[in-house]
Amino acid sequence: MLHKFKDHIITNFPFLSRSKLLIACSGGLDSIALVRLLHILEIDFSIAHCNFKLRGKESDGDERFIIKLAEKLQFPVFRIDFDTKKYATEHKLSIQMAARELRYDWFKKLATEHGFDYILTAHHADDNLETFLINLSRGTGIEGLTAIPEINEIFIRPLLPFSRTEILKFAKDNKLDWREDSSNSSIKYLRNNLRHEVIPNLKSVNPQLLSNFNTTIEYLKQSNEFIKGQIFYLKKELFEISDAGCIKISIGKLCEFGNPKTSLYFLLKDYGFKAWMDIEQMITAQSGKQVFSESHRLIKDRDYLLLINISEEISNRKYSISEEESMLMIPSGTLKFKTVEEILDINLNTVYVDKEKLKYPLTVRKWQEGDYFYPLGMKGKKKLSKYFKDEKLSILAKERTWLLCSGKEIVWIINYRADNRYKISPQTKQTLKITLI
Repeated sequence: MLHKFKDHIITNFPFLSRSKLLIACSGGLDSIALVRLLHILEIDFSIAHCNFKLRGKESDGDERFIIKLAEKLQFPVFRIDFDTKKYATEHKLSIQMAARELRYDWFKKLATEHGFDYILTAHHADDNLETFLINLSRGTGIEGLTAIPEINEIFIRPLLPFSRTEILKFAKDNKLDWREDSSNSSIKYLRNNLRHEVIPNLKSVNPQLLSNFNTTIEYLKQSNEFIKGQIFYLKKELFEISDAGCIKISIGKLCEFGNPKTSLYFLLKDYGFKAWMDIEQMITAQSGKQVFSESHRLIKDRDYLLLINISEEISNRKYSISEEESMLMIPSGTLKFKTVEEILDINLNTVYVDKEKLKYPLTVRKWQEGDYFYPLGMKGKKKLSKYFKDEKLSILAKERTWLLCSGKEIVWIINYRADNRYKISPQTKQTLKITLI
């Protein structure tokens, strides 16, 4: 195995020899074998060990074993104790998921604080098969069926092509000592049940199971890369940046590519959505329907879907400015107020009003149902909802529209239309120029 492992490292991970590495070491067979293999190859590393305090004296024995090993090999060791049961209860997680979160968060923290380039774990081919079957049993897409990636951000699994049988033979041939985790023998956990009951039966039916599985995984990875290429192309064709700054997807163009529901899944799966039935219905839903993830929301707006980052949403707070002030910062920019003698430039982001008609302090707020104004150049009043509809504003653009008000009256729909009641007339004595920068 040593020669195969050496060739594997040289071919696929040549950068490890010049990187600062941290090995996650439980003290079990797999991680001890990884430590020994890298030590033989004279690759420098540090060791990290988590004591999850789940097996009493046995957990503490694992920790002492790792400390002695690190001292013997003269490698730095990092260790930490976790109250895993308490964390699992507080975060409503299973013990396995709690332990996973705790250790990976700690590994990332160590990498940041000590400058580790990569963190190596001892996952192998049998672990990969177990993960595949777990994901398959729970229902998953093609990414879930590709199981454990060899490289995932800063995490590397150099033992992934090797079986547990190969690793055990290497350990025995090299007279390695390791710790046995008694909880691994319990079949009450799904992974252990697969490991001790299901997979041995599958291997008895087909001795080439693991080899064939590795081949299948490679095919699935290639298929997944092809799909990623197609999705990249789809995003390039379908994703537009709207005037409001969100991603805009044409439903018509989406349907032209065929199989729109599947395309929507791949286009949106990285944005945290889970309510896929609701998202599928967005294609034929009425305008205004919304679906939320923790980070984004998807809105149906006429013939488009709008994808919006919730963290970029604008607040509904109100702003005010006194007569003495000349500047007001709002989410969409900075309003500047200046008394002028003449009208020079007229555009959407500038209005001129009769200052004496204003009631201070002026306020800036979002529009509300029932709001109305008197559009400049018209005599009658108009509801803002009707004005927005006539102007064909998107749902998002309406949400991000601000109003400059004098008392309860609208002076300016900022960046759109001024109110006729505050227009300049021959009787105007003071002209106020208001500009959105």
